[in-house]
Amino acid sequence: MQFHSFDEEYLRRLAAGDAAVERHFSSYFGELLSLKLRVRIRSYQLIEDIRQETLLRVLQTVRKKGVEHPERFGAFVSAVCNNVLLELVRGEMRHETSESEFEVADNSIDLDAPLISQQRRRQVDSVLEELAQKDRDLLRMFFLEERDKADLCKRFDVGEDYLRVLLHRAKSRFRSMYNKRISAVKLTSEDM
Repeated sequence: MQFHSFDEEYLRRLAAGDAAVERHFSSYFGELLSLKLRVRIRSYQLIEDIRQETLLRVLQTVRKKGVEHPERFGAFVSAVCNNVLLELVRGEMRHETSESEFEVADNSIDLDAPLISQQRRRQVDSVLEELAQKDRDLLRMFFLEERDKADLCKRFDVGEDYLRVLLHRAKSRFRSMYNKRISAVKLTSEDM
């Protein structure tokens, strides 16, 4: 499955009932939700019910209220799925005294995370390589290696106040390049 990022245009077309976007939405999130739910639930019928209810609620929200942050649409769908799952678990526990048809698994397992993390990591590495050596070294040492500020001050021969300035500037340059990269990827995926 290929990772897909979302924007306002995608959500606008989804809200308007664009058939191609609805098919993509249904197949893309249907598969992701099935993967996510299979880890937590044993009953295939219940998985399908939760998946369908999640997709329906998301579509209703997109059409009635819209989504405030289109770039976080995947997380929104996942949160709706979690809410539907919890509602069903609570309902089943309230009405059923015998052994439950499903059991809630360890929430620390997130099947979406490896796909998203891997793609983001490649994008971050690519953008870091485009930065100036000083910015690249500073960001890697601070964020990835989690070095102490005192160590960074010695390494870059600056005081702690100026280190904050250097970090701010490096993060701004990184953010600018990263956003350009994401915009370019969105434009490329829309052309397909």
